[in-house]
Formats: sequence, structure tokens, C-alpha cells
Amino acid sequence: MERIQTKPIERVKDISKEAFIEKYYKPQKPVLIEGLTKEWPAYKKWNLDYIQSLAGDQEVPLYNNEPTKGKQYSAEPVMKMKLYDYIEILKTKPTDLRIFFYNILDNMPKLISDFEYPDIGLKFFKRLPAMFFGSEGSKVLPHYDMDLSDLVHFHFHGKKSVMLFAPDQTQYLYRIPFSVHNLEEIDLDNPDFETYPALKKLQGYEVIMNHGDALYMPSGYWHYIKYLNGGFSMTLRAFTKKPKTFAKMLYNVFFMRHFENGMRKLRGQKWIDYKNEITIKNTHKNLSE
Repeated sequence: MERIQTKPIERVKDISKEAFIEKYYKPQKPVLIEGLTKEWPAYKKWNLDYIQSLAGDQEVPLYNNEPTKGKQYSAEPVMKMKLYDYIEILKTKPTDLRIFFYNILDNMPKLISDFEYPDIGLKFFKRLPAMFFGSEGSKVLPHYDMDLSDLVHFHFHGKKSVMLFAPDQTQYLYRIPFSVHNLEEIDLDNPDFETYPALKKLQGYEVIMNHGDALYMPSGYWHYIKYLNGGFSMTLRAFTKKPKTFAKMLYNVFFMRHFENGMRKLRGQKWIDYKNEITIKNTHKNLSE
């Protein structure tokens, strides 16, 4: 079976601030850094048992892989569950339920003392260290982050697969208008090149992340994530300093998101179906040109 064209993401063991800036940040090129977390308490402490021991009775919103429909918001949780019970599921059986953007400062500030903001030349926004949890086989819809931050993504407990696509690949990804994700029917693991021929031109990067690995994802990069077993990750973000990118971020956060949710409430499934149709039409039109 044909696959999406990808090449391995470079892996390095430790890196200086100067080398990171010159080789990866300035050219906006992804890299996986091994060893960046080995001096952190988190490297030895962070696993599902440890997080579960701190969970208490707090409830968390959970998301699944089902496309949102009708008048649902574009990113809407399907249920809530006690964090302790959810982690118990991760430890015992597969599930497509995921925790998305669990803010450490708000929900589990004790974890702050377990890690450091790495000195690699990025000015991290320290108000939003966020965690993400998933089970074996669960997938995260291909998307890019609305705030267009440079991201460093740290994985703990187990392994996960990550595909990345640079912003210039958006034309082949069937991006849905007024959103940051692609057509939800597309399966990048089993691409249907007949129905979605633009995928043949798509070129990306791919890597397997292990416990403690740190992945640099440049601003605007698409990411498609698949958990190979139950685990969790933490993302630190650095906001862009580029005026054009900053203006686009303001548009995404303060207009596009609210316009999209407003149209969903107003027109429901008709709006979603309309956008899906024009996505395919416009992508194939660009492909022929």
C-alpha cells in the first residue's frame, strides 16, 4: 500500500542554544532532541502512576476521534470523567478518549517543580504549559496550532508517532476553511489517493517519540499524532515575533474561531457540509493549475 511521502526528522543528542537557533529555529526546521529532559525530576518521576497519584477527584473533559456534527463547536468534549479513572483506563485497555490541553498551572501546579524551561533560544510563554493524554491507537486529527507558536513537545510514558508538515504543504492537506484542521474523513495512515489525489504530492516528516524526547515543531507546522501505547506529553510554546505571523495569529484567535462557531450554531450541518464540498473543489482546482 502506498504511503504519504515522509522523511525522518533529524535526531540530536543535546544541542547548544546557538546551534539550535542557526540549524533549526531560523530555517524553521523540526528536530527531535534526545537528552533535553534527563536532568529534570520529571524524567524519572513522570509516568501514569505518578500523575494518577496526584489526580484526586478532579474531573477532566475528554475528546474522541468522532467528527463534530451539526451545531457542535469545532472542538467539543464528548464527556467528563475523574482523572484518576481515566488514567486507570489508559493503563488497562485501549480507548479513543483523549485529554486535550490540560493546563498544568491551573490543574496540577505541583508538576511545575519537576521541569525547567530549556535554554535553547526560545522565549517560552510560561502561563500555558499544557499536557495531552492518549491511549494505544488513539489519533489526533491533523492540525496546526491556532496561535502559530513555536512548540517544543515532550513525551513521557511510552511511545507515540508524529508526522509533521510544513505550512507550504497546506495546499495538499485539504484544509477546511475557517479552521486549523483538514478534512476529517482523510486517514493519513491509509490514504485514499483516488478520492484525494492531492495527498500524492504531500511531503512531510515522521518520527517515533520515546520517554523524555523533545520535539521542536516550528510555527504553523501541521502535526498528526498517534499514540502507540498509553502515555502523555507536555507542550511548551513560544509566541512568534514576526509581524505577519502575529497578525495572522490575532485573526485566528479573535475572529476566525468565533466566526466558525457562530456559523455552526446558525447553520449547523449545512455549514459543515458546505465547507467540506468547497475544500475538495478548491484543493483539486489548485492541483490542476
